Amino acid sequence: MTIRDQDNSLKPGARNLITDVPGLKVANRSDARLKSGVTVLLPDRPVTAAYDIRGGGVGSRELGALSPGGTVESIHGLVLSGGSAFGLDAATGVQSYLREKSIGFEIGDVNVPIVPQAILFDLLNGGDKDWGTFPPYRDMAYAACSDVADTFELGSTGAGTGATTFSLKGGLGSASLQLEDGLIVGALAAVNAMGSAIIGQTRHFWAAPLEIDGEFGGHGLPEPFPENPVPKLGLSNPGENTTLCVVATNAALDRKALTRLAIMAQTGMARALMPVHSPLDGDIVFALSTGDLPLSDPLTDLNRLGTHAANSLSRAIARAVYFAEPDPHDTDLKPTYSEMFSSKAR
Repeated sequence: MTIRDQDNSLKPGARNLITDVPGLKVANRSDARLKSGVTVLLPDRPVTAAYDIRGGGVGSRELGALSPGGTVESIHGLVLSGGSAFGLDAATGVQSYLREKSIGFEIGDVNVPIVPQAILFDLLNGGDKDWGTFPPYRDMAYAACSDVADTFELGSTGAGTGATTFSLKGGLGSASLQLEDGLIVGALAAVNAMGSAIIGQTRHFWAAPLEIDGEFGGHGLPEPFPENPVPKLGLSNPGENTTLCVVATNAALDRKALTRLAIMAQTGMARALMPVHSPLDGDIVFALSTGDLPLSDPLTDLNRLGTHAANSLSRAIARAVYFAEPDPHDTDLKPTYSEMFSSKAR
């Protein structure tokens, strides 16, 4: 099976979510007062996975399991979380849920679920972080596992609940693209970037040239283009910013090919945020394959898959910011896109 030449008729999948890739489900858990949350991705069966890191300060768990020389070929879940290092306990909740279902890497009579995770820093975003003895992320992730589904909310939810960007609230975004012959690429992003998703102080997204069917406002590029479109960033909050991303496909890719897919998908982050991959960011892209559809021309097809994964990721990042909602407790440190540009049309 081969991905045919790209044409301009390619469209998002039915939901325009990463769950358009068959066999993937997602759920969010958020705490509005805490102003933080978790996003859990569970596959119907184990999936092959890899990753690529470009930020200077990634907080993660179980990345060793995804290394090229690792013994474990598949993962059983994936977690994106707020809470900085405290949030790394979220994967324990997912492991506990999967262990109860006897899902995991089999070692004798024991199943050990492999659940990689990455975290973002949202500890100084105005929420109440006085959680007591233990952080709440393990229990939030465990509860989310029971709710995984084909559809899920975007914006100020899950790992993106308390996320921010340079001038606006961040959030959780997702997008997909239906390719030829049943192949699908999807993307998921928790956007807590030091940079900006919008061009200068305009309503226009850096990702505008890649937008499909007005999925984040349909405003296109600004005319005239701003003279100074890139924000001037200070160094007052080092280590507090990260964009966590996942790209997925139903194409059959091994770990080596998935690593290349993750590398190519990083381009999508660079097209949607300015600047990106700084020493202060923990930017990471996970790449997943459900392995359903083999490719007849792996080199050419991987090149096209990587291009579509990057484009889908750019769109997911813009949608994360576009759908952010005001905090009900009025503790936001940054306005939402809709507050800054009140004529936003859904």
